[in-house]
Amino acid sequence: MDLVLIEGLKVRTVIGIYDWEREIRQTVRLDIEMAWDISKAGKTDNIEDTLDYFAVSQRLIQHVEASDFALVETLVESCATIVRKEFLVPWVRIKLSKPLKNLGMDCAAIVIERGQK
Repeated sequence: MDLVLIEGLKVRTVIGIYDWEREIRQTVRLDIEMAWDISKAGKTDNIEDTLDYFAVSQRLIQHVEASDFALVETLVESCATIVRKEFLVPWVRIKLSKPLKNLGMDCAAIVIERGQK
């Protein structure tokens, strides 16, 4: 199986459990790997025959910007569900990073894999 990747998708959203986090929008970063057979698109050169990473990106931007979760775990699970169900991706791996410089670290991150390659 081939992989289609989206790296460094940055989106602003409300995320966090602390009062100060509920009052601001923070930038999260998504790095996404999606299992997809690209062989047909490689032969036809037709976007209809592949996974449209731009469409996936736009849908996730729309979802994340509108979300209001306390936990990054909930947000990343919801993103994986969208990718798998709406785009019929059999396997997805998503890393969601949230900057936390004010807590003395570059970021906190969650990595999940859902489905089968």
